[in-house]
Formats: sequence, C-alpha cells, structure tokens
Amino acid sequence: MRALARAIYDEHRRAWSIGDALRLANALIEDPYLETKAVGIELVARYRRQFTPHHLAVWKRWLAGNHSANWATTDAICGMLIGPLLSAHPQLIPKVQAWSRHRNLWVRRAAAVSLLKPMSKGHGLDAAYAVAQELHGDGADLIQKAVGWMLREAGKYDPTRLERYLRGHGVSIPRTTVRYAIERFPQAKRRALLAATRG
Repeated sequence: MRALARAIYDEHRRAWSIGDALRLANALIEDPYLETKAVGIELVARYRRQFTPHHLAVWKRWLAGNHSANWATTDAICGMLIGPLLSAHPQLIPKVQAWSRHRNLWVRRAAAVSLLKPMSKGHGLDAAYAVAQELHGDGADLIQKAVGWMLREAGKYDPTRLERYLRGHGVSIPRTTVRYAIERFPQAKRRALLAATRG
C-alpha cells in the first residue's frame, strides 16, 4: 500500500497539491477495505508540508463518520496525519483533547493516539493527562489500551509524573490501562504500581 501511494505521488507530485490528494483520499477512505483506506492516508501523508489547521476537521470527519472503521486505520490517521499537524500547530491540541468526550469510539481513541507525536516534540503532556482522566471510565477495550499507550509515552518524558498520576488515581484507572502505562518501568516498580492501583 505504501509503494502504491508512493507511485501515485511520484506520478502527480509536480501537478498536485494536498487538495488533489485529499479529493482522492476522501473517496478511498469510504471504501470498506482497510488496504484501500491505507493508500489514501499514505498519499496524503506525503503532503505533510502543506498541512494546515483546517485539515483537522477533514480527518475528524473521517473518524466520526466511521470511515476509519478499525483501530489500525484510526491509528494511521492519528500517526501520519493528525499527529504531525499537532506537532506543527500545537495550538490545536486543546481541540483534540476535547474529542475525549465524543460519542464516537474512533474519535475518542484519536484523542489519545493523536497526542503521541506532539508529545515527542515536547507538546501536549498536560493534555495527555487530561484525556486520560476523561477516558478512565470508558469501558471499551480499544480506549483503555490507547490511554495506557499514551500514558506510557508520556512517562518517557517524565516518569515521576506518571507514577504520581497512577498512584493518585489508583482504582479509577482500568487494569488494562495500568498494565500498558507501566511497561517501561523496572519490574519491581511495575509490581508496586499494580498493587497500589488495585481495587
């Protein structure tokens, strides 16, 4: 899929803008097959230098319309499109943080996964903890795993803050989230945090 997207890009790179790529991707994202969606996402990602804040609404529409339809496509949209946009325009992070209250599963998952890339640039740590707190009551396994993943990445930059957060919120955090969040701690610390957060 990546090679196909590259071939399309190489053929049209002199004539197309991101608007042209998005017109094709808007059609591909509605296809039921994951592979077709992936081509559209990979193609648009090649225009990342042309990303602007108004593209966030396009990608949210893909998620809210259930065009992502699965965790893999959702995470690709987050990692290849929304994350780089937030890294370049961190003022958009509060908008994505607010997605944690959305009724759509994929939008809620994106509220967490989209923050991974900006966190690697030093943006969005406060938003990550706010999203986590909002989503601890979510019963969906795909949300609990995403929040744990996000917290684990947040812990790379400030492990003390992550430990303090886990101990402070204890039993309100789903066990799946805790297990993902503590993966980078030493084994003894993991055991202690599992005990401290057990109901």
